[in-house]
Amino acid sequence: MQFQISREFIEKIEALVESKNNKELLVQLEDMHHADIAEILEELDLNDATYVIKLLESDKTAEVLLELDDEDREKILDNLSAKEIAGEIEEMDTDDAADIVGELSPEIKELVIANIEDEQHADDIVDLLRYDENSAGGLMAKELVKVNENWSVTGCMSEMRDQAENVTRVHSIYVVDNRNKLKGRLSLKDLITAPSTSQISDVYIDKVDYVTVDTKGEEVARIMQKYDLEAIPVVNEMGKLVGRITVDDILDFIKDEAEKDYQMAAGISEDVEADSSIWQLTRARLPWLVLALLGGFISVNVLETFDGAMEKHGALFFFVPLIAAMAGNVGVQSSAIVLQGLANGSLRGSLINRLFKEVLLSLFNGFVLAVLLVLGGVFLLNLDFDFGLTVAISLISVIVTASLIGTFVPIILDRQGIDPAMATGPFITTSNDICGILIYFSIAKIILGF
Repeated sequence: MQFQISREFIEKIEALVESKNNKELLVQLEDMHHADIAEILEELDLNDATYVIKLLESDKTAEVLLELDDEDREKILDNLSAKEIAGEIEEMDTDDAADIVGELSPEIKELVIANIEDEQHADDIVDLLRYDENSAGGLMAKELVKVNENWSVTGCMSEMRDQAENVTRVHSIYVVDNRNKLKGRLSLKDLITAPSTSQISDVYIDKVDYVTVDTKGEEVARIMQKYDLEAIPVVNEMGKLVGRITVDDILDFIKDEAEKDYQMAAGISEDVEADSSIWQLTRARLPWLVLALLGGFISVNVLETFDGAMEKHGALFFFVPLIAAMAGNVGVQSSAIVLQGLANGSLRGSLINRLFKEVLLSLFNGFVLAVLLVLGGVFLLNLDFDFGLTVAISLISVIVTASLIGTFVPIILDRQGIDPAMATGPFITTSNDICGILIYFSIAKIILGF
């Protein structure tokens, strides 16, 4: 059941915190979903939010902390002692716990780990912190259900019950050998229907999709999407089972990556939000704005080179915004299609074939737009045919060039191991603006002569 959080309810919570009416405060929050409590805490001031966190039971607090915005969670954790943080960490799955611990300063991180009473849980967290956060090792959780191929079905059931106590959701049962090497997976139906005297080696399925600890998060997402997996096991370099990644974890990863790519495409170089500080927002936006300004200076310099053309054919100036806009828009469209293909693994074939296809598409689009431009220019703006032909040829040339740049640059960046999202937005727009203006006036010089 969804809970609508009103301003009146927030004020009620604030009043209960101020009056230290803990009993009534717990009654109000008792049946609420942890995501709703997190939303309430984000509306409270830091001291009140910390008070509520300390009041709740640890299992509830752990879930609430995970739902909080990164910045709000960091502020609340700064108000908690290492022992208090450790208490919350113990209630989390290892992957979530590692994410939280990874956000802490080195000094606090060491104290928190030292205060975790469950040594195995602490060891698992430390192990996960070794991996890149965007790799399978950084995304996986240690909690899983596994059985040995040499166990009997009867013994397996008993062992699985013990393991399942530490697993929030049992998506799959994995089969390993005596050295913990992944051998396959076990169907719950096959396990239930098999004779009690059977061995696991007789009933398990030896075909199982898996990833290694070094597999990139994007590749993990592609595999899980392609094969419609709810969970996927993770093995180390020796093929030993070390963890699993569930669909909710990979969805969070995809969401975070999409937000980063969207911001990068919009010319924002850091992960920021609307309520981030002015300094953070400035630091995130300014680098690309400086690049755009530099591109603007270059465009002005190009225009100055052709000042004689605008003196002789003043109408050329009025089509500069049109040419620049078309170059930028076509470049962004092409790069967006390529980025989508790179993200979902559907971009196949050689670079030459891809560029050839893009040229044909650009020529067709450019021809249609050029015809509309000539007709509009001649019949609506009373431009002479030579001038209309100049702008039309320029438009086709600019569209082809912008399309090639928008296609070529993301593919090259991806092959060099650089995030291709950098190729969209301000980068493509600025570079295509400059190229578009240069092509426009160069063609005008050839056709009109000046």
